Amino acid sequence: MPLFYLLSLQNVVLPKVVTRPEDVQHVSVLKATGLIEAEIAPASDAAGKYNVARTATVTCITEDGMAEINKMLNEPRRMARTLQIARNRMRSSSLS
Repeated sequence: MPLFYLLSLQNVVLPKVVTRPEDVQHVSVLKATGLIEAEIAPASDAAGKYNVARTATVTCITEDGMAEINKMLNEPRRMARTLQIARNRMRSSSLS
């Protein structure tokens, strides 16, 4: 889920290059919603054929992104569930 990915970005050094397809998709959604700033590789080639973007570089979390992170962390019931899901995702990511 893109919001969990946003939450994980607060603990990494930016800029961060992203190459996993699901992470590139999360970056695309977060950029489109204005929660981060990022450069995403072009999705079409010189002939105009569509290709799925393979890389993205997250440059910063915007003020709106930080506000969303604070909102997720400061709502008591939501925070417990959010942190639980984020921990599970980090564990499963580190195993692969």
